[in-house]
Amino acid sequence: MWDISETKIISNNTILKQLAMISYKELGLVNTRRMFSKAVDGGYAIPAFNFNNMEQLQAIVMAAVETKSPVILQVSKGARNYANQTLLRYMAEGAVEYAKELGCKAPEIVLHLDHGDSFELCKSCIDMGFSSVMIDGSALPYDENVALTRKVVDYAHQYDVTVEGELGVLAGVEEEVSSAESHYTKPEEVIDFVTKTGVDSLAISIGTSHGAYKFTPEQCTVDPKTGRLLPPPLAFDVLEAIEKKLPGFPIVLHGSSSVPQEEVDTINQYGGNMKAAVGIPEEQLRQAAKSAVCKINIDSDSRLAMTAAIRKALAEKPAEFDPRKYLTPARDSMKKLYMHKIVNVLGSNEKLQNA
Repeated sequence: MWDISETKIISNNTILKQLAMISYKELGLVNTRRMFSKAVDGGYAIPAFNFNNMEQLQAIVMAAVETKSPVILQVSKGARNYANQTLLRYMAEGAVEYAKELGCKAPEIVLHLDHGDSFELCKSCIDMGFSSVMIDGSALPYDENVALTRKVVDYAHQYDVTVEGELGVLAGVEEEVSSAESHYTKPEEVIDFVTKTGVDSLAISIGTSHGAYKFTPEQCTVDPKTGRLLPPPLAFDVLEAIEKKLPGFPIVLHGSSSVPQEEVDTINQYGGNMKAAVGIPEEQLRQAAKSAVCKINIDSDSRLAMTAAIRKALAEKPAEFDPRKYLTPARDSMKKLYMHKIVNVLGSNEKLQNA
């Protein structure tokens, strides 16, 4: 026979759980649903910039405000462990208030989990105020990917949190995510996957790759004018086939840093040792941004800009030990990079209403 005291315990536990949860709306954040719909209709892509620390966050917010762009603050599992989940909650809330302080009346900022690898991690992020999560089951057998993604979607949608899934495997290394070779997304699977999982957006594989070393020299050709390595082109035929299967559905590109050679050169000039670092040409990303690709992830470019500026600052003033003296030029360099991406690659500038 059911004991009424057990009902009270369950009820109290439910109330405590609800009180412990943090709604992203309380932090002033938004999810990706309306943002992506506008981007698909407008033929541009939303910048998804990964961050790990205050200087990166400051640079992202400053760039977004000055260009009047919506923005996605991306946090990987490793970055969450590095920064601390509680601090991240207040950093995200602070980012919204900082944007307002800089003059943006109605910022559109998403806090997004990048490459969530388990239901438990996604749930924890949702409970701590993330407005969007990615569950990456792409390395699993298809049916297991569907089941895991569906489980995350069912939980996230209770709280109006949007979910990104993935089909296809990207090569390269980015923190916990690693694969020796890529496997293009199969267009014939996308309708079934989206229907069964209920995801709000879909990350696909068409030749982008994680990290700063996206391609081996053997995969590249050599530019006869500069001697630099040129990567293989993206598989736009696969993207077009997916667009036909899912007209108007939000598509995401991971591993889309361009690895600016001027930053690599600066790093090497001041003691670095980065050889054969090759990224995705910006003209190809511009082409993708005009299609159904409405979110483009950029991480390595920011790391390169930051590292190059720090190496240069310390080399020019080797006696300097005040972190602000070398982190300020690093922040400025990242802000410049973010603004360039927003305006000249993604086309998301001037897209904020009532900015």
